[in-house]
Amino acid sequence: MAYYYEDASRTFSEYLLVPNLTRTDCVPSNVNLKTPLVKFKRGEKSPLQLNIPFVSAIMQSVSNDSLAIALARCGGLSFIYCSQSIEEEVEMIKKVKRFKAGFVVSDANLTPEHTLKDVIQLKKKTGHSTIAITEDGTSSTRLMGLVTTRDYRISRDVLDKKVSEFMTPLSKLIVGQEGISLSEANDIIWEHKLNNLPIIDKNQNLLYFVFRKDYDDHKENPYELLDSEKRFVVGAGINTRDYEERVPELVKAGADILCVDSSDGFSEWQGRTISYIKNKYQGSVKVGGGNVVDREGFMYLVNSGADFVKIGIGGGSICITREQKGIGRGQATAVIEVAKARDDYYKETGIYVPLCSDGGIVHDYHIVLALAMGADFVMMGRYFARFDESPTKKVKLGNNYVKEYWGEGSNRARNWERYDLGEGDKLHFEEGVDSYVPYAGRLQDNLEGTLSKIKSTMCSCGAISIEELQRTARMSLVSSTSIIEGGAHDVILKENNY
Repeated sequence: MAYYYEDASRTFSEYLLVPNLTRTDCVPSNVNLKTPLVKFKRGEKSPLQLNIPFVSAIMQSVSNDSLAIALARCGGLSFIYCSQSIEEEVEMIKKVKRFKAGFVVSDANLTPEHTLKDVIQLKKKTGHSTIAITEDGTSSTRLMGLVTTRDYRISRDVLDKKVSEFMTPLSKLIVGQEGISLSEANDIIWEHKLNNLPIIDKNQNLLYFVFRKDYDDHKENPYELLDSEKRFVVGAGINTRDYEERVPELVKAGADILCVDSSDGFSEWQGRTISYIKNKYQGSVKVGGGNVVDREGFMYLVNSGADFVKIGIGGGSICITREQKGIGRGQATAVIEVAKARDDYYKETGIYVPLCSDGGIVHDYHIVLALAMGADFVMMGRYFARFDESPTKKVKLGNNYVKEYWGEGSNRARNWERYDLGEGDKLHFEEGVDSYVPYAGRLQDNLEGTLSKIKSTMCSCGAISIEELQRTARMSLVSSTSIIEGGAHDVILKENNY
C-alpha cells in the first residue's frame, strides 16, 4: 500500500514569523549573515563559508562569469551552469578566478615585435587594457615593458606599428621585487600614483601584477568572498553523465566547489557521481547534491558523501515539474523535514551538513523564513536573472524593459542531461518554461535592499545571526484572509505607489 503523508504540503507564503523581543543589540549593523557552505565537525568551522546566504542557480539564463563576479563581490557565490561544453564552462571559471587577485598572473602578453593591431585584438579578446611586453610573449619571461591605452592613439597610429616603438620600456617603469608583500605593493602604488605595479624576480622575469583597482574594490566591498590567494570564490555545476571528464577540468581551472545539477537528486546516478568525486580526490574537492524534499533523500546524499544538500522540487518560478510529472513538495514543508533530518544526523554523528533551499522564494521575507526553518543559504534563479550581470538579453516588452529567463527543463536550454533517467539523449517533454522577468538594474543596488530587509526582519525576531534565528524563531500558519490583511487593502492606491 502506498504511503500517505498526513500533513499538507505547505509553501513559504503560508507562514509568518512571530516577533521575539528585540534586544538593544538587535540592530541591522550588528547582524552577521555569514553561513557555512560545506559540512564540518562539531567544534570546528566550515572550511568554506558564505558572507551572505545567497547562491545563484545553475542555469544558462542566470549564472555565467559576469554574475559570478558581481555576486562574489557582495559575499555570495555562483554555480556556473553546466549545460554547455566542458571547455566553455572551464573558461568561465578561469575568467572569474583571473578577475580579482592580490597578485595577478598576467594573461595579456605580447613581444616587442608584435604590432598595434595585435594589441587591439588582444585587448578585445581579454578585456584587459594593460599588456605585458615580455621577451617571448608569455607571462613568465623577461619583462621588456608595458603597453596601456596611454601609449597609443588608434586615430593616429598605424596598425602595423611595432610595439617596441610605443611601449613604456622597463627602464621607465616602477616595479616591485619578488618577495614583496601585498601591503608593500599597494603602498608603492599609492606613493607613485600608479594604476599597476609589475612584480619581477632578480632576473627581471615577470611574476605578477598588483592593480590599484583591486585595492579600491576591496575597500568598497568588504564582504567579498575570496580564496586564500585573494581571488573570487566560484562554484561549478556538473551533471551525472560526463562527470569523469568534466570534474578534473573544472578542478584544474580553479573551481572552489561543485554541485550536481539535477531535478531529482534521490537517485543512484547522483550517488555514484558524488561517491566518485569524494573517492578520486580523497575528500579535498567539495561537492553538493540535490535536489531532495524529504529525510530519505537527505540521508542518501549524505551517505554518498555530499558536502551540502539542496532542497526543492517543482517550486521554481519557471519549473513545471509538478504539473508535468506530479512530483515535488511544498518548499516550506520540504525544508522543515530535511532540516529535522540534518539536526538528527548532527546529534548522532557530530557532523553538520549545510542545507540550501532552492526555489519557492517570491518575496524577500521568504528568505528569512527559509533560514529560520533550517536552511543555511538559499539558491535563487529568478531573483538574479533580472540584473544587468545575468547573461540574457534586455528587451522592451510593451512599455517596460524585461530580461529573458528560461528553465533548464525547457527545450530552449537543451539540457536533457539534467532530466535523463539513463536511457535517452533528448527531452521528451518540458519541465520548464521560456519567459521574461522585469529588468531591475545592477545586482549590487538591488541586493543591498534585500539584505536590509533580511537584517531588519531578523532584528524583529530577536536574532543577529542565522544560527540564532534557527534556534529561536517562532512561526505561525496563516489563513487566506490574513494574507489579504497583510497587504495594502481598503484604500485607493496612488499610481506608482509600488
